[in-house]
Amino acid sequence: MSHKWDRRFLELAQHISRWSKDPSTQVGCVVVGPDREIRSTGFNGLPRGIEDTFERLSKRELKYPLICHAEENAIMHAARIGVALKDCSAYVTWPPCTRCARSLIQAGVREVIFPGPIVIPERWVEDFEISTRMLQEAGVFVREVDLVPETGEPEAGD
Repeated sequence: MSHKWDRRFLELAQHISRWSKDPSTQVGCVVVGPDREIRSTGFNGLPRGIEDTFERLSKRELKYPLICHAEENAIMHAARIGVALKDCSAYVTWPPCTRCARSLIQAGVREVIFPGPIVIPERWVEDFEISTRMLQEAGVFVREVDLVPETGEPEAGD
């Protein structure tokens, strides 16, 4: 896929991340098929039917057991509506954690794209390193894309 399309889908993932009610971290995911069709989207948040209270979202010990990550939400939404994600690309606003890497691998996603360069908080560095190795070992391509537009790049569709 061209750099222009990568930017478009990453910008859409960033937009979707703002739907999250999590006060500390907002993550978005857009899963795209081989013909650039959007198959599913997700953002981090509590499951359907679970109340988004300030206390649940602001206290890590309450939030972490309940929250669905953006990639998980995109995968579960696709399953709920009967959409296959095999051979798709996942555009995410952060590199996937190990929990999401497992889900992306099992869903058949072939490529994960995130914006860069990105500064990872120290508490997550080891988990992200493990997830990157997992994805690579499973044959999932991992790419970091600079969101700054390239000069002279045409804006027409390709």
